[in-house]
Amino acid sequence: MLIPVLIVITAVAAGWSLVAGRLERRHVRAPLVLVLAGVVTGLFTHSEIAATLNSQIAQRVAEIILAVLLFVDATELRGGRLFGRDPGAAARVLLVAMPLSLGATVLLGGLLLPELPVAALLLIACIVIPTDFAPAEILVRDRRIPARVRSVLNVESGYNDGIVSPLFLFALVLAGSTTEKRTPGEALATTVPFALKALVAGALIGALLAWLMNLAQRADWMTAQSGRITVLVVPLLVYTSTTAMHGNGFVASFVAGVAFRYVRRAPQRHGAAEPGGSEFQLIEDTSALMTMVMWFFFGNAVVFTFVVGPDWQVLLLCAAALTVLRIGPVLLSLLGSRLGRRERLMVAALGPRGTTSIVFGLLAFNALPDGTAANSALDSMVLVVLGSILLHGGGSLAIARALRGSPRSRREQAPADAQRG
Repeated sequence: MLIPVLIVITAVAAGWSLVAGRLERRHVRAPLVLVLAGVVTGLFTHSEIAATLNSQIAQRVAEIILAVLLFVDATELRGGRLFGRDPGAAARVLLVAMPLSLGATVLLGGLLLPELPVAALLLIACIVIPTDFAPAEILVRDRRIPARVRSVLNVESGYNDGIVSPLFLFALVLAGSTTEKRTPGEALATTVPFALKALVAGALIGALLAWLMNLAQRADWMTAQSGRITVLVVPLLVYTSTTAMHGNGFVASFVAGVAFRYVRRAPQRHGAAEPGGSEFQLIEDTSALMTMVMWFFFGNAVVFTFVVGPDWQVLLLCAAALTVLRIGPVLLSLLGSRLGRRERLMVAALGPRGTTSIVFGLLAFNALPDGTAANSALDSMVLVVLGSILLHGGGSLAIARALRGSPRSRREQAPADAQRG
């Protein structure tokens, strides 16, 4: 099954690459193309989908992809600011709104799905709450959206998966994965040392490699190509080294990205200052290819979910996660912030789900024992991402324009946006 899947993925990726410019002008992006390919493939192989998704190979691939994405997210923000242009608002969304959304999702899940244990509900919350801009990446570039709103959304998308990862792994341990269940104390006793090792390993390896690259650059020992390869190797080295020490490789990859970004002294990431392009170009292209793989498997999961048939309770929970369970906590967290009323509404309404939810959903489906909990986790992933594609992929700019206000307010906002970003 693996070889045919690889043939389909590579053939579709090659075909999309050849006409990417033409398709993107019509707002047809790689995730949509790979999802359609995954759906078509799944329709012909739906009897084998569960075995493909629930395998050691799929789990390891998802883990490596998540490690690279966490590193890339942590290095993505520009300007040397931990929380972007409006650190207060970004910190509120990450440290207040997101925990409130996670808690509210667990509570609502307990009412809708009383047969599931708290650990499984927490896993589902970790799947459906983190935002990701793969389905609606145009949002963070569209100048019609206020710069402060784009900054907060960009910071949230970059950091929330790194913050949720330890909680996700704690919930997996608490659920028992494919072994016996554990008490909360036993789960904490397992995950806290993992997290501490990850913090130390990620910070040391990320900072050390960035410092060594600075020295090599000053001595003129590196080439543009070797610099790009080194950046790509960092998350792989961090993840494998940390897991070998029985640490949390996801947290380590995220921390390494933060440390690397602050220590590395290099030409601007998105500029053309380096011969051969930015040293982040290779890892960004690799992460884009890895994301395509995840969207293909998401298409497979869509077929599996709808062939079996999702529960209406899971559908209602995902609909709430995309709307009230995000909008309410975000608006509450931003009370008293510098953002205006319409800007707060934009931040609350524009929260797409994407690759992070897919990876977490596949990991949960793979790690949990077969049964209701594993199927509910996979169904939650499929429904929340599909709902986000419909709500945010096509309607996000319409939502933003509707919340932007009157023509007069738009004219007043434009100079400020131009000055900020």
